[in-house]
Amino acid sequence: MAEINIKAADILGAASKAGRKLKDNTAQDEGFKAAIDQARFLAYYLTLLVKWNKSMNLVGPQCWEQVFHSLIIDSLHLADFLDSLELPANPITLDLGAGAGLPGIPLRALWQAGDYRLVESREKRCIFMRTALRMMKLPRTDVFQGRAEKIPSETLPADLILSKAFMPWKELLEFVKPMLAAQGRIVILSNDPAPSEQELEGPGYVLEDSMQYKAGDKTHNFW
Repeated sequence: MAEINIKAADILGAASKAGRKLKDNTAQDEGFKAAIDQARFLAYYLTLLVKWNKSMNLVGPQCWEQVFHSLIIDSLHLADFLDSLELPANPITLDLGAGAGLPGIPLRALWQAGDYRLVESREKRCIFMRTALRMMKLPRTDVFQGRAEKIPSETLPADLILSKAFMPWKELLEFVKPMLAAQGRIVILSNDPAPSEQELEGPGYVLEDSMQYKAGDKTHNFW
């Protein structure tokens, strides 16, 4: 069986096809400096993910191109979206239902503000994420294995909470209130567009911004 070895040049090509531009220094062979080696970082993560996926069924798509264009692309757009928000200089971020580290681990290749905690209850997925983080030496990024409501109180409140299919958004907005700082934000990744301002008034939130983009043949949203 052929060994899987995705290269930075492959990622640069895929990103260009998707209309994204990554920073990278392909002259280096070892180590990561995420600020300038984004494509090599993503190539390493994708190589690891595709290998583990064969035995652990971490994500639905099987080939790396499908994973990139349907899942990784979210992280690239999300980095831009987060940069547009007026967050604290060193925000505390919770990524609820992190799964195999999507969008969180690829996001941290491009956006490394503050402390980032990947929250996941399933042991095998936590093992995979910890392996990836250990090998990539991502700064200020860790994994909490357990239910979201069991997050240690000393790590709260969060300035930013990210959610992708963790639970229906109306339930989610109520669920995260005890975890969120007074001026905190929650960013929801969804196949559906943002709800109206009237729909958000009940839970006590204000829609600050939203973003829509194509991911393969589907339309994805942040809000």
